[in-house]
Amino acid sequence: MTVLTIGSTKRLHGKVRVPGDKSISHRAIMLAALATGRSLIGNFLVSEDCLRTVACIRNLGINVEVENDTVSVCGRGLDGLTEPEDVLDAGNSGTTMRLIAGILAGQNFSTVLTGDASLRRRPMGRITKPLQLMGAKIIGRQSGSLAPLAIEGGKLKPIDYQTEVASAQLKSAILLAGLFCEGWTEVVEPAKSRDHTELMLKAFGAPVEIDGLKVRVRGRHELRACELAVPGDLSSAAFIMVAACIVPEARVVIESVGLNPTRSGIVDILSLMGANITIVNQRESMGELVGDLIVESSRLSGVTISGELVVRAIDEIPVVAAAAAVAEGTTEIRDAAELKVKESNRIAAITGELRKLGAEAYELADGLKIVGGKPLTGTVVDSHQDHRIALALAVMALAAKGTTQIMGAECLAVSYPGFPQTLAELGGVVIESGSEV
Repeated sequence: MTVLTIGSTKRLHGKVRVPGDKSISHRAIMLAALATGRSLIGNFLVSEDCLRTVACIRNLGINVEVENDTVSVCGRGLDGLTEPEDVLDAGNSGTTMRLIAGILAGQNFSTVLTGDASLRRRPMGRITKPLQLMGAKIIGRQSGSLAPLAIEGGKLKPIDYQTEVASAQLKSAILLAGLFCEGWTEVVEPAKSRDHTELMLKAFGAPVEIDGLKVRVRGRHELRACELAVPGDLSSAAFIMVAACIVPEARVVIESVGLNPTRSGIVDILSLMGANITIVNQRESMGELVGDLIVESSRLSGVTISGELVVRAIDEIPVVAAAAAVAEGTTEIRDAAELKVKESNRIAAITGELRKLGAEAYELADGLKIVGGKPLTGTVVDSHQDHRIALALAVMALAAKGTTQIMGAECLAVSYPGFPQTLAELGGVVIESGSEV
């Protein structure tokens, strides 16, 4: 077990680049494998989750070479995948499992998908149901609701599907399966989830139509290999942003960050709280909005967030909770029940760990309530083997008196393996990162 120790910090200053966007990195590998020809992917996130996708694609017969943060994929077209010799292991990555399930549903062979203990507890019924409606045969625990999943692919038929929740992974699984259908496959959501899949499908040449909450893709169309640069991950940048807000003397520039409107809820939430954030140098790359963020010390105030704003910041809610603990006043986060089925029950996990540090926090049925401004004191806290929880606790430790030990910090490697080093380079008091038996 890795223990990360962080001390109270008074000053953060400098320029940083955060790792490549995790969601985009996953999708780039998958679509490059289905394209014809060699694709080059720059600024790829070399993390445990994304490398699980690389391993799965390799086991499906595709040549993938990783050199530093550049990945070369020799795609073999929609019908170029081959039956794997072994079970495909998605590790802790829900994106890997759910999106690849959509691809496997359209293959003429059988595959078994599994993951670690955490992933095997996460709900899969939301993707297996529409994939079965399209014609795939899927067997899993609890009637296909839990992994491992055995998928017997075959000829699929397009569907028009209305989802019960706004989920980019669910939408993406259906759209990827739709690539193997004759005709148009349509997905309608109750609220707009992140749209990286639609944008990347367009970049690879797939016919895609977007109309509000409705997305359609026409299948059996050849995808073209391309070169792309993955923007910096806004979910990773969120932790640097909040750190800069809550440290007394801070001015941090975060360069080349993805600012996709379906993902930028964290910017809007922090702005509502009074954060001093400036966006400069905005441009577009492969359909994705990119820019630089300047974040300075801020006097934050409590807010109430819910609905569409939570959907656009669902992965950042743990660090929003960290900001709320330092802010003046009360923050309520609603419509966030989805957090209960992430890598951990993030509502319970972040509430319990905030309390250990001295914050006043309460679980709600669909979110949490935090009364900010209470003195924070460093102590021993637990990551719950969830990278977002570990990162949020590292940020909170900067504002806590004394030192904070984060147990199970090895999970940082899932999305932001270099976070302690980045924090230290900015002036954060990172005392040690070591192992404990």
